Amino acid sequence: MNVTSAELAQPVIELVGASFTYAGPPPVAALHPCNLVVASGDHLAIVGPSGSGKSTLLNILGLLDRPTAGRYLLDGLDTAALREPERTALRGSSIGFVFQAYQLLAHRTALENVAMALMYNGVPRAKRAAIAAEALHRVGLTKRLHTLPSRLSGGEQQRVAIARALAVSPRLLLCDEPTGNLDSTNADGVLDLIAGLHADGMTAVTITHDPAVAARAPRTVTIKDGMLLDPVAAQETAV
Repeated sequence: MNVTSAELAQPVIELVGASFTYAGPPPVAALHPCNLVVASGDHLAIVGPSGSGKSTLLNILGLLDRPTAGRYLLDGLDTAALREPERTALRGSSIGFVFQAYQLLAHRTALENVAMALMYNGVPRAKRAAIAAEALHRVGLTKRLHTLPSRLSGGEQQRVAIARALAVSPRLLLCDEPTGNLDSTNADGVLDLIAGLHADGMTAVTITHDPAVAARAPRTVTIKDGMLLDPVAAQETAV
């Protein structure tokens, strides 16, 4: 993964007083005003129980929702200023999503599942198969290119999902409970893979309820009752 010096200097994620409130009635504050910076090449885990605001924060980071107050800058770009088509295009080109449930098409091979992500990003048909094959090779599935999801283990299916996310060369890998459907052996394999991608320079955010999963990331923040508790931000504020 080639990252320029300018990209290294610019945070990939910057939340400035970002919050989200459901209109109601009555209004419900799902995410209280928070600040968060994730530098290029960081791996951050956001850990919290059900109902803590993890999904709301995920939706904001993934450009699925807009903060109702504050700002979200992605690679220095203020996303609030973007129209929906622009947000959709930015999401498709800059963010790779990995979900708990894999979300693979059952009647498509591993290669076809990955290649479809490229189709939606406008990659020419002639190039899709080679790029998809390279992404699958990167996650250790070179010998499973033409296998249907039903013939893959849970861990292999999640690797296909990660390959699909990587195929578009995202700036940010956003993982939502990536080991939630896996046994401990397959979970360790997926976490090892994410750690390896981070070691290669990928910026990753893992959202989880499991402290053991969060512990695999070099940096962890906690979310509870809609409040993001970031030791780094708190230390900088104190200084």
